[in-house]
Amino acid sequence: MKAILLSIIALVCCSFFQMDELTVLKKWTPAAVVSDDAVKAYGIDSCFTVSAISDAVFSRMQGKSFKQNCTVPRSTLRYVKVLHRNVDGKTQLGEIVCNKSIANDLVDIFRKLYEANYKVERIVLIDEYDGDDERSMAADNTSSFNFRVVSGTTKLSKHAQGLAIDVNPLYNPYIHLNNGKVEPANGKPYATNRSAGRKLPVTFIDTNDLCYRLFIQHGFRWGGAWRTVKDYQHFEK
Repeated sequence: MKAILLSIIALVCCSFFQMDELTVLKKWTPAAVVSDDAVKAYGIDSCFTVSAISDAVFSRMQGKSFKQNCTVPRSTLRYVKVLHRNVDGKTQLGEIVCNKSIANDLVDIFRKLYEANYKVERIVLIDEYDGDDERSMAADNTSSFNFRVVSGTTKLSKHAQGLAIDVNPLYNPYIHLNNGKVEPANGKPYATNRSAGRKLPVTFIDTNDLCYRLFIQHGFRWGGAWRTVKDYQHFEK
């Protein structure tokens, strides 16, 4: 009888726990960790979606990624929901604002990465870092839209149109070959000697990496192949 009672209590606790996770999924709480069972109950197709920029999302962006001088129409941007495996291998909720022309590409790519258990440390809007690219990269945050110029220039970045995305930027940094400057600054240990033998929570992006292959299949260009700089985190169209 005691064993049966304990089993019933366990089932009830499990049900309440899953209901709580389902609420997190329905509200789509960025960076929240959920169980695979909760994802299955909610429906994985509902976890990889594209939608217009809602007023709630836009209010988070204003003055941060969507700066006062932003010339990119809100209507050209999309809010993308994705799941990803974090560095502990757990399922985490991600969000991306990008150009509408690459939104479906990102849904397909990140779903395949998730299904392959590819680890991406964090995917939240750069607005969580006040639109500060260095802070976002230092936190190894994967992001797309940010109305800004290319580092060290006055030219608008592809990120300014939401046509680029940086993946696991801490471990795949941007390197200025002319002066050796590395962005983010705490990514310097990963800028050289990019050997497969190094123990990391995520993989280096190179031409053998699944992330690289998927983006190239979708017609993106990789910053790691550039000659004047090396931007291992960066994919753009």
